[in-house]
Amino acid sequence: MKIVIPGGSGHLGRLLDRTLTAAGHDVVILTRRPQREREVGWDGETPGRWTAEVDGSDVVVNLAGRSVNCRYTEENRRAMMDSRINSTRVLGEAVAGAARPPAVWLQMSTATVYSHRYDAPNDERDGLIGGDEPDAPAYWRYSIDIARAWERAQQEADTPHTRKVALRTAVVLGPERGGSFDALSWLARLGAGGPIAGGAQYVSWIHDRDFARAVEFLIARDDLAGPVNLAAPDPLPQREFMRALRTAWGVPLALPATRWMAELGAFALRSDTELLLKSRRVVPGRLLDAGFAFEYPRWPMAAGNLVHRLRGR
Repeated sequence: MKIVIPGGSGHLGRLLDRTLTAAGHDVVILTRRPQREREVGWDGETPGRWTAEVDGSDVVVNLAGRSVNCRYTEENRRAMMDSRINSTRVLGEAVAGAARPPAVWLQMSTATVYSHRYDAPNDERDGLIGGDEPDAPAYWRYSIDIARAWERAQQEADTPHTRKVALRTAVVLGPERGGSFDALSWLARLGAGGPIAGGAQYVSWIHDRDFARAVEFLIARDDLAGPVNLAAPDPLPQREFMRALRTAWGVPLALPATRWMAELGAFALRSDTELLLKSRRVVPGRLLDAGFAFEYPRWPMAAGNLVHRLRGR
């Protein structure tokens, strides 16, 4: 199959490129800065010669969007929104205008669309969409507004011959340097990976290999469309999540952090505390119902594998 990955030059794009190429597929990456063979330039906003790659392809996996690992300034929030909406809109136009449109369009989304909650997990059927939680900062709503607009842009695209799937993805953890797991491991090894603001907030996650396998599964399953949660079936409180990570690294103790300490740390890292304090309790209801078998369903096993792979780099 020919698979086109807009926004595929980051960690997840490289992961899917390796996985899908190894499986024998012809993968083309759309990127703002093409440098290698099989990379084609696009700006994520306007049509161009890249549309010829979409026409006649079998699958499109859109990963385009500005990173959320930043301070939530007005400028950054606008960039996060615009980069997602504009790239989805112009991709939808390319699919709609194709003489031979792709059979399936997998669109990146986020598990952040669900509410900040502790009492029950969020799946695709019964999960609560966030935005009105009384115990969450008002500015967290913007992340949910982005997620909803992102999905709506795909839904509104006039592509009757193309199956559309929204990938509501939890944090994808892999061993690459500079990634989320590397950052968490750095904290754990320094003894700073203790509970944050009590540590009751849930962490939803997915192992990088299961993320790639889930994408392959959804490409093959032509009966699945609409929102699908890409998250391991074992979200757990942040204090337990970090305890398991410290165990994997052989670090027995860690200092706790208060909310104001989290604010200070996020400021120093030019990030935002929503990434640390929002309780994301998300489960993969539709994947499990469809028979997808996770290779790493539980965090302690996943953490051990990732530590082993990171040490080997």
